[in-house]
Amino acid sequence: MRRLATEKSASMPATEEHRLTEHKLILIKRRTRLEELIVRYNTVQQAQFYIERLGADFNDYIAEDACYRESVKQAQQILGSLGRVHTIDREHVPNFIFGKQDIIIVVGQDGLVANTLKYLSEQPLIGVNPDPMRWDGVLLPFTVEDLRFIIPDVMRRRRSLKEVTIAKVELNDGQYLYGVNDLFIGRKTHVSARYEVQFGSAVERQSSSGVIVSTGMGSTGWFKSVLAGATGIVNSEAWQHMNTNDELTTTDRGQQRMEHFGWDAPYLYFTVREPFPSRTTAANVVFGQIHANQPLRMVSQMPEDGVIFSDGVEQDFLEFNSGVEATINLADKRGQLVV
Repeated sequence: MRRLATEKSASMPATEEHRLTEHKLILIKRRTRLEELIVRYNTVQQAQFYIERLGADFNDYIAEDACYRESVKQAQQILGSLGRVHTIDREHVPNFIFGKQDIIIVVGQDGLVANTLKYLSEQPLIGVNPDPMRWDGVLLPFTVEDLRFIIPDVMRRRRSLKEVTIAKVELNDGQYLYGVNDLFIGRKTHVSARYEVQFGSAVERQSSSGVIVSTGMGSTGWFKSVLAGATGIVNSEAWQHMNTNDELTTTDRGQQRMEHFGWDAPYLYFTVREPFPSRTTAANVVFGQIHANQPLRMVSQMPEDGVIFSDGVEQDFLEFNSGVEATINLADKRGQLVV
């Protein structure tokens, strides 16, 4: 009887509930601050001693950990009722092979969303805020409970998707790296990075604190802070005493234009941090817009410690030492955020 029932059900038209189970739901989670401390200090007691010795409230770490664990558990239960669930930790994301039909659910913060998005190939990503009272979460518009109706909507393609432009750096040896917020090209340490930069027809040697390439999504982060610093200098009273050329006081207007630098903008911006002009280095090619027909090219002149990393994750990097050439442009894929 069981066999007959199975054969009969297999021949019947698939129901809405059955179609839901055909999608694999990938749940991405991270370590909490408490878990990171336990890894470092081996036990909860030692972690508590360390935190309280610094005068901090250890109860806050416990509360955060409990709330996050409960959010992940609740998400797993909800997703389990809708399809096949595969839960992976943040550190395994770079090596995980995502299927084309997978739906990705990230239990935040914002940084986890960005660091996951760059490893996807246009699979939809849902950002979930595990603790709205603690985290603002620009990229975390949903709560765990929202998953009950968001997942079915995404499966049936009834949910809007916001496209996100992704940056890509490719080396002359074939290695490459994507960036959802930004790319950093420079030295591991705080000493000067040396390289040759080519942008359009301009070519020059530079010595600086490194180069930042920003996407529209990253324009409100590191990139914004660099522009804010430049604006503060140019608009300061001290600068006005040094320079009377009105053209040098337009950085604030440039920063206003950056506010329209959308997540799906078909271009990137690069800026050089603290360029140092000398007898052998220049500081003219320090800011520009990168697009499909105008990439940024750099050749390392650093014997060691040259790196390229993305989205603030220094552990995931490409070596950028003497002779290595890097080409920075738009990626050949775009991110898809569920909104």
